[in-house]
Amino acid sequence: MTDARTYLGLDAYLFDLDGVLTPTAEVHMHAWALMFTEFFESRAVRPYTDADYFEHLDGKPRYAGVADLLASRGIVLPTGDPTDAPDVLTVCGLGNRKNEVFTSVLRDEGVAPYPGSIALIEAALAAGLKIAVVSSSRNAVPVLAAAKLDHYFEVVVDGLLAAAKHIPGKPAPDTYLYGAELLGVPRERAIVVEDAPSGVAAGRAGDFGFVLGVNRGAGAAELLENGADEVVDDLLPVAIALQQFEGNRA
Repeated sequence: MTDARTYLGLDAYLFDLDGVLTPTAEVHMHAWALMFTEFFESRAVRPYTDADYFEHLDGKPRYAGVADLLASRGIVLPTGDPTDAPDVLTVCGLGNRKNEVFTSVLRDEGVAPYPGSIALIEAALAAGLKIAVVSSSRNAVPVLAAAKLDHYFEVVVDGLLAAAKHIPGKPAPDTYLYGAELLGVPRERAIVVEDAPSGVAAGRAGDFGFVLGVNRGAGAAELLENGADEVVDDLLPVAIALQQFEGNRA
């Protein structure tokens, strides 16, 4: 791990949600696979693979990801409207079709947060640091509630808030910048924690104090290439390092 002094002494953690705090990325992957496998079969195009998730969908706003993946197969659909029913053949309709699958699994099975992520949240709060969730997901609030993490976060910048305020999504840095603004922390004093290439690219584009990648499947090399300063496989070592750093500083 990088020398703790390079980032543990900063003032805030801006956490992505899916794949960083909770394993909901796996639920998202499953939901996308079900939806796009069926859709691509109906169009007789190249089948959907897990690589499509990481290249076109992971970390991006839902409808932007749909449009990106459709373009990779040469498919053009009307954008439609976020109110489109799941059976409507528009970009928004397909995104809403996937969301039906996701919410059904979340409701039926729930989600347990990563233990190492809880440890870092609690270590950060114990050290007096500020924390926020910055997620492209429009389901961030129910996911936080399902994982029993909602009481930790007063600031949540999610896909719904970004859409309402017309804030560009990742890989643009704007949602992270807005999260730092709501916390009252300068960007250079904040740490972005991300598992998606588009998310670490957003952190790098925003010129934050540190961009910490969490490898949940995208690959360490890919995260580093897109702007992570360091990549870890779990956040528990970071929590332990933060506790030690604060103990030595006390």
